[in-house]
Amino acid sequence: MTSPEELHFYLQAGPHVDSDHPAVQALALQTTKDIGSVRERAVALYYAVRDGFRYDPYAIQAVDRCFTASVVVETGSGFCISKAALLAATARAAGIPARVGFADVKNHLTSPRLRELMDSDEFVYHGYSELWIDGRWVKATPAFNRTLCDKANVRPLEFDGQTDSLFHPLDQSGRKHMEYLRDHGCRPDIPAAEILTAWKKFYPKMATWGQHKTGSNFEQEVVREVTAE
Repeated sequence: MTSPEELHFYLQAGPHVDSDHPAVQALALQTTKDIGSVRERAVALYYAVRDGFRYDPYAIQAVDRCFTASVVVETGSGFCISKAALLAATARAAGIPARVGFADVKNHLTSPRLRELMDSDEFVYHGYSELWIDGRWVKATPAFNRTLCDKANVRPLEFDGQTDSLFHPLDQSGRKHMEYLRDHGCRPDIPAAEILTAWKKFYPKMATWGQHKTGSNFEQEVVREVTAE
């Protein structure tokens, strides 16, 4: 049961879910202008974040700032955690209580380059959002933009504001796409130190990630991966 006090807490700006940032507030206002209901505002924000900002796993760096919602707006791209932070931040800016959830997942569709950098197909602390809609928390995962999904032959994940929206287990060809392995629960903001510690353990190459990502284009890599099969 979520109390009114807790809901008020999930409307406050945080270090990474920076709903008080002018760019985040402008996006929230632009997206929800003239939309009345909470559910319709939430759905509009979901698609604005999902498709308005390119998914880029190479935006991950072993630095605190890469998790921040406003950075996604500034750069035009982000990865699962930062895009979840942006959805939560824009929701709060639009008056919708929101928080960020985390789970370890196994991703069966990725690029050879990303697999080599991660040395794993397990994504530790994959991020999603939870929005308070019509008296309950509803999960929403805005990570993969439609253009990337089309290139990867993956169904884009839809959100209606009523049903939990997590990753489809199969791609459009019936192959496994993503499995949820371990749940880390929901937080009011991004637990950056906790995530960075986990990354250091699971991804030794993360320390030099910035060197590896130069010149990388994930969508082009996905196209080459799909066409090679």
